[in-house]
Amino acid sequence: MCSVCPDVFGLIHSAARKLFPRVALGITALALLLLPATAGARELRVCADPNNLPFSNAAGQGFENKIAQIIADDLGAELTYTWWAQRRGFVRNTLKAGLCDLVPGTPTNLEMLRTTRPYYRSSYVFVTRQDSPDVTSFNDPRLRGLRIGVQLIGDDGANSPPVQALGRRGIVGHLIGYPVYGDYSAPNPPARIVEAVASGEIDLAVVWGPLAGYFAQKQTVPLRITPVTPRIDGPQLPLMYDISMGLRREDDALRSDVNSALARHKSEIDAILAQYGVPRLDMAGSLMR
Repeated sequence: MCSVCPDVFGLIHSAARKLFPRVALGITALALLLLPATAGARELRVCADPNNLPFSNAAGQGFENKIAQIIADDLGAELTYTWWAQRRGFVRNTLKAGLCDLVPGTPTNLEMLRTTRPYYRSSYVFVTRQDSPDVTSFNDPRLRGLRIGVQLIGDDGANSPPVQALGRRGIVGHLIGYPVYGDYSAPNPPARIVEAVASGEIDLAVVWGPLAGYFAQKQTVPLRITPVTPRIDGPQLPLMYDISMGLRREDDALRSDVNSALARHKSEIDAILAQYGVPRLDMAGSLMR
């Protein structure tokens, strides 16, 4: 809706009455004819974090910003954002509060939302320096002697899936936690865990793939990115995820439109993900080159 339209057309009518009394009614009628086109312009309202590269930021530099713009352009819609830090309560305070309609970067089949078709699949990865051992599995015995950086989720430092996988193997003595949220007053707080590998503060980190791939490219020390195995650790602990966009359950029409846009622009989206260094897995769980 055009929230200022009543005031604008009121001013038009008032000015017309003073200057051209005979045509005031005609000008007002013309203005009213133009109103539906203005008020009916489509808007794609996206919920996103303003300080969360490589995913999104307020400057529009994240890959989710780029993909959201592709979808908006396809739909002939204006892209607008509700900015909210992705802390606990993000979905409740944005999408479910009616402030926006689409959440990029949502795990497919997340119960609290309805999701679109996935547009990529990734996994947690081991991040090591090129001159360090090439660890590929949680079952590698060398892990027991390494300083391992792990991501901690939420304000209460809850265990991420890699922490649970390491804990199942009794590898807990040398874990160093890095909060996913980090110091939000600084740019890109999730980058700290990757920077710690490059600086030698830790020997290895287990990091969500898109974050690791992006920040590894920006270090002065060459880093190695290796998807973890096993991809699913036991029946209840996946380490790889299909990623979609989330919507309210009742938004059938928008979901259909976004699905169509994702399909039409698959090659463009794939190119953006490659540009940002997102490690992607195929349907069998193998790394896509």
